[in-house]
Amino acid sequence: QVQLVESGGGLVQAGGSLRLSCAASGRTFSSADIGWFRQAPGKEREFVVAITWSGNSTYYADSVKGRFTVSRDNAKNTVYLQMNSLKPEDTALYYCAATWGSSWSVLEDEYDYWGQGTQVTVSP
Repeated sequence: QVQLVESGGGLVQAGGSLRLSCAASGRTFSSADIGWFRQAPGKEREFVVAITWSGNSTYYADSVKGRFTVSRDNAKNTVYLQMNSLKPEDTALYYCAATWGSSWSVLEDEYDYWGQGTQVTVSP
């Protein structure tokens, strides 16, 4: 059974930083593309960033480019999301998702497994 566990969320003031982690277990993590998504209250879940299995390629939503950085450590079965210059509009529940059968995608349906999410709240 694959398990993804997000951590690192919290409350931060605008302009601050947080680093989220997504720890995986139960399957060969190093062969999975990983995506981060977020869902704000009253809104649909949206794509944030993805990283390929090797870590050599990354893809960012325009809204986070230049502020967020994704990385991975396959030896630790963990993907990281460094979030800088946070804005109130970044407030959301952040999820990581893994796909082994398909390449990364902005579409939720392309991912095989999801974590439970970690809350990020950015105060003005």
